[in-house]
Amino acid sequence: MIIFWICAAITGFGIIGYLLQIAAVRSYMTPQHSGEGILSPLSFSPVSILKPLKGLDDGLFDNLESFCNLDYPAYELIFALQNRNDPAYKVVSKIKDKYPLKDITIVVEHCNEGLNPKVNNLIPAYARAKYDLILISDSNVRVEADYLGEISRHMEDPSVGLVSNLIRGMRGRSLGAFMENLHLNSFIVGSVCFLDKYLKMPCVIGKSMLMRKAGLEAIGGFRSVKDFLAEDYIIGEKIHALGKKVVLSNHLISNVNEYWGVKRFINRHTRWGKLRWQIGGAKYISELAGNAVFISFMPLVLMPISRLSLLLAAAVSSLKIAHDYYIGKKLCADMSPLLYLLSPIKDLIIGVAWFVPILSNTVAWRGNRYIIGMDSLLSPYPEKGRAVWGPRIVTAIRTRLAWSKT
Repeated sequence: MIIFWICAAITGFGIIGYLLQIAAVRSYMTPQHSGEGILSPLSFSPVSILKPLKGLDDGLFDNLESFCNLDYPAYELIFALQNRNDPAYKVVSKIKDKYPLKDITIVVEHCNEGLNPKVNNLIPAYARAKYDLILISDSNVRVEADYLGEISRHMEDPSVGLVSNLIRGMRGRSLGAFMENLHLNSFIVGSVCFLDKYLKMPCVIGKSMLMRKAGLEAIGGFRSVKDFLAEDYIIGEKIHALGKKVVLSNHLISNVNEYWGVKRFINRHTRWGKLRWQIGGAKYISELAGNAVFISFMPLVLMPISRLSLLLAAAVSSLKIAHDYYIGKKLCADMSPLLYLLSPIKDLIIGVAWFVPILSNTVAWRGNRYIIGMDSLLSPYPEKGRAVWGPRIVTAIRTRLAWSKT
């Protein structure tokens, strides 16, 4: 029973975290945070939108087209690819043909300056940008017409160096996509709002980052983050170090995930877990403690099944379903209520995946394999030989714990 009460106590802290997440998300979705009517979009400076592309994301044409219909006086779209054989090239060519009056540039240039393939796309795109405001936007993002006006108003304040956005998962049509959207609409958005509201730690989400050229040049440009997996986090940290504010806009953008498989979902969040372990160190442990569903199931695994342990798992699972449903409604995520029954299953998978970053320091991303180090610094994966994981695991844990204390 000692195991049960320890798990129950940890679960209690996780439930408190769920409640704080709800309060944080609720505060961002209230009218006082909308900022509507504060400034007119007509006063905003023109923006260069950089869109790195690789492969066919779900709904790619509609995602890109949404940026051609922004209610904003002046902006350019720069689509960047490594080569014309990329299937995304045909899609973006159709976009350019459909909107001949839009300021659209397609940059096809093989760039291999760093290990981060996204940054390798951004470097030649940035060289073509002609405006002072630079917006980085991922290819799986879909936005509303007022998106650019809503986020650029923050840049009227000269003390603001970077603006990022809240995201929501949308349009799932497969089991993996449902789980991905549930995670984005619960853990991700809840954590981002919680950290920004209560701990004053704004999280930079790379799917939407608006900044000034001067600020980007001051931190060394994109080349300064070319070998980091979490280039968005590093950019945010560097701009904050300049004494500039990093602002989280409550204007929601949609992350379109339609036909994901469960394997892709697991691989993605295993990679993200490795990233957070290398950045956060011992703080990464709080993610497991905050996964109340996973912890509540531990007594069923570690001790004989009892009515009390079954009741704990069922009660916590029910609370998490209600938690995710509430936040999903607040985000207007447009998911069937029945899909929220998958939330406990998703959290159990995430709980198991939590342990992988401690056991492995390799990541696979966009067809490449890397070794990930502190602050998500990448190094090439050796083509021959196998890693000796025992000593590496011990060294990694010691390094992370020591670094977390500094």
